[in-house]
Amino acid sequence: MWAEKLPSGHYRFTDRFIDPVTGENKRVSVTLDKNTAQTRKLAQEILRTKMYESSPSSMTLSELIRLYNADQEQTVKQSTAFRNQGILDRVLRVLGDVKIDKLTAGYVRKKFTESGKSHTTLNEYLVRYKALMRWAYKYDYINDIRCLDKLDKFPDTPHREKIQDKFLEREELARLLDGMDRWRDVTEFLALTGLRFGEASALLRTDVDLAERTIHVTKTYDPRNGVTTTPKTYQSVRDVYMQDELYALCKRIIASDSVLNMDRLFLTVNGRRAEYDAYRAYLHDKSLEVLGRSITPHTLRHTHASLLMEAGVDIDTISARLGHADSQITKDIYLHITKRLEEQRNGQLKSIKIL
Repeated sequence: MWAEKLPSGHYRFTDRFIDPVTGENKRVSVTLDKNTAQTRKLAQEILRTKMYESSPSSMTLSELIRLYNADQEQTVKQSTAFRNQGILDRVLRVLGDVKIDKLTAGYVRKKFTESGKSHTTLNEYLVRYKALMRWAYKYDYINDIRCLDKLDKFPDTPHREKIQDKFLEREELARLLDGMDRWRDVTEFLALTGLRFGEASALLRTDVDLAERTIHVTKTYDPRNGVTTTPKTYQSVRDVYMQDELYALCKRIIASDSVLNMDRLFLTVNGRRAEYDAYRAYLHDKSLEVLGRSITPHTLRHTHASLLMEAGVDIDTISARLGHADSQITKDIYLHITKRLEEQRNGQLKSIKIL
């Protein structure tokens, strides 16, 4: 492939190939705005596609995925593109590198079912596969996607039931913190704020406003790509109010020797950024030792929400604090907690006599 600059300032990328039917040498080209490493990669993918379109044989799933990945790298966050690529790699292994015009609803359902994966995993695959095929239809790589309507979700446990036991009671949280020799401040901070670990890892000292008793959550750290980026969703950009316990913790952390002359709020003993994998492994082992069951960093987010609900904080306040798009998401996730609180309230009312 070679590139030439046009009078317009754009670049034309050209490549040669041999037509498999006629045996003739042919050329394909595409014009892009720039001549960078990223645009050259994208040009290669586009030219490869044009070569396929010149052939009577259709594109394979792996070729389509490569094109989709190249487009994602230009249009979505790096962390999102990386996650989607990982899922599609697994989808490809399940379906095989077949021609995309052979991907019927029956074939996809059969291969997914035969994979032995959990219904939760298969539904994740299904969402990404449908997104891929809709993208292919949008850019004329396939002519018909009506088969997608035939692919229903696999029956799965509702999200609220999945997290039924994935939070700590107040007494369990206290025991866990008492048993920690390191990472205690991080654990207490996550339980008192409801922040995701990546959001906490990205915090700077300047994000913690003690005067206003506010934590400004404006970014998250993506450990896979080693970059600090915007939070998970638009609603995840938020201010978290510091209740008395959290205020005291933040004041102590900022005043500590490990943070005093540093920009970041949380650092390891050797002065490096607090990494998710290291913390997850420690929390797994420590919770197993202290509580007899393992938990993840996200368990602390669920714990925060459940304890706020038990304290009588309204659902809209909790939703805003967690960075959910709306309070219905919070209600759906934590329905088991609200049901338990309702039972407690009914128990209190049961023996009351008004007349």
